Formats: sequence, structure tokens, C-alpha cells
Amino acid sequence: MPFSIPPLDSALDAALQNKIDQKTKPLGSLGQLEKLALQLGRIQQTLTPKLAHPHLLVFAGDHGAARAGVSAFPQDVTWQMVENFLAGGAAINVFARLNGLQLKVIDAGVAHDFGLRQGLIDASMGRGTRSYLDEPAMSSADVTAALARGAAIAYALADEGCKVVGFGDMGIGNTASASLITHVLTGTPLTDCIGRGTGLDDDGLARKRALLAQAVRRAALPDNADVLQVLGEFGGFEIVMMAGAMLGAAERGMLLLIDGFIVTAALLAASRLAPGIRDYCIYCHRSAEPGHRAQLHDLRAEPLLDLGLRLGEGTGAALAWPLVQAAAAFLNEMASFESAGVSEKS
Repeated sequence: MPFSIPPLDSALDAALQNKIDQKTKPLGSLGQLEKLALQLGRIQQTLTPKLAHPHLLVFAGDHGAARAGVSAFPQDVTWQMVENFLAGGAAINVFARLNGLQLKVIDAGVAHDFGLRQGLIDASMGRGTRSYLDEPAMSSADVTAALARGAAIAYALADEGCKVVGFGDMGIGNTASASLITHVLTGTPLTDCIGRGTGLDDDGLARKRALLAQAVRRAALPDNADVLQVLGEFGGFEIVMMAGAMLGAAERGMLLLIDGFIVTAALLAASRLAPGIRDYCIYCHRSAEPGHRAQLHDLRAEPLLDLGLRLGEGTGAALAWPLVQAAAAFLNEMASFESAGVSEKS
């Protein structure tokens, strides 16, 4: 499905920068917060941006290749962690509650029947993808449908007045999928895109590298492979649906909080479909997964935090959210030299 995300209008840039510069502080002294404030104003096309009804969406899905041993954990952990999210006991629940983010979990394709549950959006594409070690993980129809379902989730939030959406993930084996997507879309050597994921030991890491190299040989994609084909070969339902939600959110003028390695793999794909999406993104942290460096380089992104995180779930986005709030708050509430009666630099 086509997405229309035009570049941000720069008409207000001068006024926004002047407002930032006239605050009672030395020029540039709030560093990255000043860049954030300018970005918020540009996205909403206002000198007084409002961060209304912020949400964090955790997309969950299973991967057929997980059964081959690309992760340190069994596949059942995906549905068990979704249950943990729904019970409020995971790290993302703690950080979302702490920082006032409304959390929603999306079943994009978990191999489990959850039934109707509070806080769960059933958008399931099936009980996990096929194994990309043997065949494409998803059909082209699945890719298109997953993108559309993700966009629909974002549209619904926008209709409810949401202006900010953060992204998280859950899916045993999804660092492997993200590594393959990153390798193909950025041209980074495969080995440099593969990390320990959920905690593989040296033998497990070697096995993961060998299996992913096998997947690349099987797919035999050309260097200029279409992004939809790449997602079909190696994607997960949660990654593709997340990409659709990102595109839908940016279309509706929402601010996107980008988490770590898996979430940025979804953004990489989304940026190939609509490059303008990058203007709407805040890169919340630098993941300890080695492939994240390649993603950030490709996107020309500078993350807010570098805490050695590699949990996923959207935890980095939730932890960075107070900094985004601080940027909006100083822009909207901090006195100017004129209003405070403070002399400017002579």
C-alpha cells in the first residue's frame, strides 16, 4: 500500500529557533534538547507543541527459524512474555507506568491463542512465520496485509488524539530476522549485523552466524532487492506490522519514538518505502546489539541514550521519553530574556 509522507515544512523553523534562542540561557546550552524542541515544533507546525496521549506499542510475533536454534530461548517464551506484559510484570510495564505511557500489546502472529484480553490488540497474521532457512518467511500478500494492519492501528490512535507513539517488540528469534534485514538493506557484512540476542554463548553465536549465512544463500537476493521482497524473505509478522504502524503514524503527523535493534530494522524497511518518515523519528538509545550501529549509520541518526541496553520491548523508548517531555516543556514554559527581565549577552 502506498504511504504519503512529505518532508516537513520548514516555514516555522526561523521562528522556532528564535524562540529557543531567546530562552534565559546561553545559546545552544541545552544541547540535544534544543534540537528536539525544534523537531517537535516542525512536526506539529506550531511554536507550542503538545505531546498528547502518548502510547507505546509492543508488537509480538513468532519466527519459524527460531526452532532451528537462532536464539538462546525456546519459542514458547514469546507467548509467555506476552502474558507477562498483560499481567503488568515486565520491564516495559514498569517503565511505561513510571513515565506515563499507555501500553498496548499487539499480537501480530504469536503461536498461541490469547483470547480477548484487556490491553491486547489481536491483529494476528498466523501462528508465526515460516522458516527462512528453507523458504520465504512470508508471502507477498502477508507482507502487504501486515503493513496495512499496522497502519490501521496507528490511524486508530491518531483518531483518538494520540500525538506520540513509541515502538517495542517481542519475538524469540527476532534479532536474527533483524540481522538479515539489516545486512541486505544496508550492505553491511552479515557477521557485523549478528549479535548474541537473548544471550547466546560462543557456540550459540557461531551456530546463529552459520544459520543466517545459510538463509542468505538460500534467498540469493540481488544487491538491489526490493524492500518488500526482503521483508517477505526474512521478516517477522511483528517487524512488518510495526513498519506499517510507523508509516501510518508519520502519515498522521505523529512523533515516533524508536527503540533498539529490532524496532530500527522495521524503521529501515519503512524508510525505504517512504524516506520522509525519518523526519518524524526520535532515536531513543544505542543498542548493545552490533547491528544497531549499521542501522544508525544508514539512517544518519544520533541516539539520545547509550546505556548498554539490549532488552527490547520498547524499554529504551520509555526511558528516553522524559527527555522528549523536557524538550517540549522548556520550549513552552521557560521564560525568555524579555519576559523575565534578564539582560542578554552584550
